[in-house]
Amino acid sequence: MMKRRTFGLVVGAAASPFGAGAQQPPKMLRVGVVNSQPLSSSPLLRAFEQRMAALGYHEGKNFSFEVVVAKSLEEYAQGFQRLGKMDVILASGNEIALKSALALPGAVPIVMIAVDYDPIARGYVKSLARPDGNVTGLYLQQLELAMKRIEIFKDALPDLQAATMFWDRASADQWNAARDVAGKLGIRLAGVELGDTPYDYERALTEAPAEGRGTLIMPTSPYIFADRAKLGDLTLRHRIVSIFAGREWSEAGGLLSYGASIRDMFAHAADYVDRIARGARPGDLPIEQPTKFELVVNLKTAKAIGVTLPPVLLARADEVIE
Repeated sequence: MMKRRTFGLVVGAAASPFGAGAQQPPKMLRVGVVNSQPLSSSPLLRAFEQRMAALGYHEGKNFSFEVVVAKSLEEYAQGFQRLGKMDVILASGNEIALKSALALPGAVPIVMIAVDYDPIARGYVKSLARPDGNVTGLYLQQLELAMKRIEIFKDALPDLQAATMFWDRASADQWNAARDVAGKLGIRLAGVELGDTPYDYERALTEAPAEGRGTLIMPTSPYIFADRAKLGDLTLRHRIVSIFAGREWSEAGGLLSYGASIRDMFAHAADYVDRIARGARPGDLPIEQPTKFELVVNLKTAKAIGVTLPPVLLARADEVIE
């Protein structure tokens, strides 16, 4: 393994919101989330639950964590309605989650983990420093990262002229951002929109132009994240050179990944939940953003698909999986 950067955050105000002087949390804190995976198979939700335990919240004793699984983006709104009465709601990943949570009656405190959209540009919060209303949490500027991945991919493959990108409804903005920068770098980037869940990646590959089927650039969304093992297997079987949105995909067999640790974002969301449980108003808690990003290279995959990466790229990597 090579060096690995730690996760960092920048807050929307000069001081961190997590200070002293808070009241005692309720005897039973009820937190709900709608997710593409159940708790048992979601490393993100488990990271949140583990951090809650570290803060003193234990399932069945003083903490109840209800997870409703949505099998499609269309089911997210129904999922939030099924949660029942909660003290705090997690709105994780996609815009539909936050929009559906905000539609619930009673202005329940919401901790968002905005990964696939810009909550400020979309008008859900007023600012990073003071979001106002009943929403706070974390925000990852995914569109900038989508463009950065294209640049890294070009560095890895200097002669790259054509590539493919699969995208879905939740990652449409990432597709548009990636397409714009790809054209400026001289890359013909073909997009294949994924249909209904479960996604058929084999079919999507056959729909891509032949010239770009050997190189794949992937955005992130709840269901693309859930399918990381399928995508890792796809790239290995078809010997596809790939770049993904985070280390979880590289761990599953993807060649390259660049992004912030979404697992760490979910873990840090627990600190927001704890602060709200102790009496803080969500609108007074500054929204935080990751400041540390990882470039992960899977050398095992490189050898398996017969790709030699430039030494300068390996030197830049935060971690190499061997």
